Amino acid sequence: MNLDSKDRKLLALLEKDCRLSNADLAAEVGMSTSACWRRIRAFEEAGLIAGYGARLSQEKLGFTFHAIVHVQLTRHDPANLKRFIEAVTAREEIRMCFATTGTADYHMRVRCTDIEAYNRFLEEFLFTLPAVSSAQTNVILRDLKS
Repeated sequence: MNLDSKDRKLLALLEKDCRLSNADLAAEVGMSTSACWRRIRAFEEAGLIAGYGARLSQEKLGFTFHAIVHVQLTRHDPANLKRFIEAVTAREEIRMCFATTGTADYHMRVRCTDIEAYNRFLEEFLFTLPAVSSAQTNVILRDLKS
């Protein structure tokens, strides 16, 4: 799909606030409401818009501990790797997980209620996985851009 400047602006507006009305989006981009609606539908059908959602205040929900965890694996055999991936994707504390290049094999964004809950997460979950060799934690002090 070839995107023009209006398409890019429309997508940026939707990414910033997907609750904007079609009329407001059309006015911001400088097109009719029907043309705006057709473009958004085309974006959805082409898979450019993967979904819509809400950003929740994790702190107000009680998740005050926030960290990036760098995980190194000991074994990359298929069975242990499959078990690791299944376990990680099922855990609520792990908000994002990326397989990466570099020293760490995986980088995870983890949210817990507090440091004690994070310690339990490490001891009772992450360090019990056979594939995990080590984990380095970087505590997030302030979220500048999400």
